[in-house]
Amino acid sequence: MTLLAVSEAAERLGVSTRQVQHLVARGDLRSLARGVVDETSVERLLAVRRGSHTRAWAESTAWAAVALLSGRESGWLGDSQRSRLRGRLRGLEAEELAERARGRASVSRYVAHRSAGERLRAELVDTWPAAARLGLAATNAIDGYLGTTDLKAVVSRHGLIRDDAGSVTLRATSMDLDVVRDLVGASDALAALDLAESLDVRERRAGIDAIDRALGAFRG
Repeated sequence: MTLLAVSEAAERLGVSTRQVQHLVARGDLRSLARGVVDETSVERLLAVRRGSHTRAWAESTAWAAVALLSGRESGWLGDSQRSRLRGRLRGLEAEELAERARGRASVSRYVAHRSAGERLRAELVDTWPAAARLGLAATNAIDGYLGTTDLKAVVSRHGLIRDDAGSVTLRATSMDLDVVRDLVGASDALAALDLAESLDVRERRAGIDAIDRALGAFRG
């Protein structure tokens, strides 16, 4: 694990030190001690932002975007909000959407004992089946969604250790998990957005390409 001074993180991200502190408070960066942040969390934020400083959509809007790209309704938005979102989606490129939609969940990464694998996976909404359809080989990594209120209990129950380079990715959201499960089965859009945040070049490329296809189909 490599640590960066807040000033160095600010330089890499092209923001002020105060903005770095704001990113830490919001959970976009991870601080391990006063005045330092984890370098991997900086790299992950850079991978998603790609030099842009556009604010992420609200959680409800981000999930509505996934729903629209998946051919599903987004009943939690009003008609006028949904109409505006449709217009925005038609004008976005894949990398822009990946950045805008990152607010759909709070993402944290962990190391787990190898015996926790299947038991932990069973408690999550796993997007890997969709990732496999995008041509990626199965791995031992675990990546899935769970309720925000369940996060602490799941971490404790499985003895997870916080590590931004860990192979367990938990995406905590307040969205109804039945909706999330439906979206995973409806299309590859959600898995593609997850992959677009990866530091692995092949995974990120697969995600961006799939988002691009989804946007193209949405535009007709």
